[in-house]
Amino acid sequence: MSRKIVIDKYKGNTHYNVHVIDSFGQEHHVGFYKHLYTNKIDEKAQEIWSNEVKREVDLLSKAIKNCIDIDIKNGREPSLD
Repeated sequence: MSRKIVIDKYKGNTHYNVHVIDSFGQEHHVGFYKHLYTNKIDEKAQEIWSNEVKREVDLLSKAIKNCIDIDIKNGREPSLD
């Protein structure tokens, strides 16, 4: 995976949502900003990237993902209901 900074602004929203993605593909929420200060965002991104650690997936999350994958494989789309 490549490192990147993702900045979103939803229609009608007055703030920007900033996420940093590290080389493991893990997403880190940096915060909400009314005004974008690229030097602050870049500082936080550099801090995250210099301290990268791959997070362990907990067993429950892994089990749920396996169940969803089995459902998709058997033609049943999972629902959030």
